[in-house]
Amino acid sequence: MTHYASLGSEGDPAAEDPDYQHHGGFPEYGPAHPGPGFGRFVATMRRLQDLAVSADPSDRVWDEAAERAAALVDFLGPFQAEEGKAPAGRSPDLPGMGSLLLPPWTVTRYAPDGVEMRGSFSRFHVGGNSAVHGGVLPLAFDHMFGMVSHAAARPISRTAFLHVDYRKITPIDASLVMRGRVTHIDGRKAFVSAELVDSAETVLAEANGLMVRLLPGQP
Repeated sequence: MTHYASLGSEGDPAAEDPDYQHHGGFPEYGPAHPGPGFGRFVATMRRLQDLAVSADPSDRVWDEAAERAAALVDFLGPFQAEEGKAPAGRSPDLPGMGSLLLPPWTVTRYAPDGVEMRGSFSRFHVGGNSAVHGGVLPLAFDHMFGMVSHAAARPISRTAFLHVDYRKITPIDASLVMRGRVTHIDGRKAFVSAELVDSAETVLAEANGLMVRLLPGQP
């Protein structure tokens, strides 16, 4: 579950739930504008992730790479911030909102009746035989469900269940589209669905889930 206030909404969730900002002490995730340096850093780290799972150099090179990585850890360590303060995950102008956890996809539609994302998966996401790992798709769908819930002006919610049907192999390095929407609302419950398609609109995977509004004080 993610708070997508940075993307905006047609409605006002606080009108339905006056305690909207305080369930479980969730921090306010306003939009971040960290500057081009952060965008370059995230893009470089994504490429590094790909190389981390695909490179096969000598042991000497691995030793040197480990030293360089350790130096970067030491360099950034003093700047670690609390949740909701760092730009990762709240930079809507960047693919994956600037989060290395999320696939580097771009939101191309954000409306109460549905959300669309476009992007691709890379070597980092491979499960085997150039196919995206099956566990990556639920992550992408869960990210989508958080967005469609907020776009529909639903109060802060958590995922109660998420079911994925794998229809075809999802390839890496291919242009893909994911579309999702709220299909039914029943009190605190918002039922959601989404599909992942390729450039020919062939369905690769489908998902449905349930987002449940948090009660006051519920983490």
